[in-house]
Amino acid sequence: MGWFIKKQQPVAKPEPREDIWIQCPSCKAHIFKDEWEKDLKVCKECNYHERLTWKERVDILLDPKSFKEIASRISFNDPLKFSDAKGSYASKAAENRGKTGLNESIVTGTGKLHGVRVTVAVMDFRFLGGSLASGTGEKFLQAGMFALKHKQPFIVFSASGGARMHEGIISLMQMPKTCAVLARLREAKVPYISVMTDPTTGGVSASYAMVGDIHIAEPRALIGFAGRRVIEETIKQKLPDSFQTAEYLLAHGFVDIIVARKDMKDTLHRLMKYCSR
Repeated sequence: MGWFIKKQQPVAKPEPREDIWIQCPSCKAHIFKDEWEKDLKVCKECNYHERLTWKERVDILLDPKSFKEIASRISFNDPLKFSDAKGSYASKAAENRGKTGLNESIVTGTGKLHGVRVTVAVMDFRFLGGSLASGTGEKFLQAGMFALKHKQPFIVFSASGGARMHEGIISLMQMPKTCAVLARLREAKVPYISVMTDPTTGGVSASYAMVGDIHIAEPRALIGFAGRRVIEETIKQKLPDSFQTAEYLLAHGFVDIIVARKDMKDTLHRLMKYCSR
């Protein structure tokens, strides 16, 4: 008598399921992804503010469909034909452009904030650490000149590791270049509001991020020039744990106000109304 053999049915593969959890990079709390997005990527447990892309920032800040980009074609430059053991600067920048869709570390444009026409510049840390280079400086300059011409408040969101040393002295020249257009805005009494997000360091903190009419920071943002280790080795002292945080700078007068992400749009609107009095 032959064995009865049951025909094996093919096992259906489970449908791929998108992860529904996000782990906070700071406190490691598990948060529903939908809640994370609804809360603008801010942790309810520890108030950690995740870094945003330029598009996420603009969508939070400006009225829907009001944003129009300025100087979109300006891109990186390679005056030194820089190369190191990891490859050429040109190839690194091109790779970053492919990954992010950005031509530079800053996106500039104009839009409406609660109906008020403003000029904005938003840095994106994904592009070479939000570094300041010739393309960044030129886009910033053109946005500042646009704000000057149209008498629009100029709002800048900084997120940077500092000057892009692949361009050498050319990158450092962007510090006075950006401050020069801000001086013209000040002479014309056009408000310039600097918003410092995590991180704002190096040549950006030493130039346009710290010369605003009003300085705003997001909670717990890292803000400073040189790194903690470099400073400690130089002064031979241990720095406090809160050093170079937004809260530390507020206590020492370098920041005017710390604003949570959910309150940023309304706060900026109130400040612009005050500046226009």
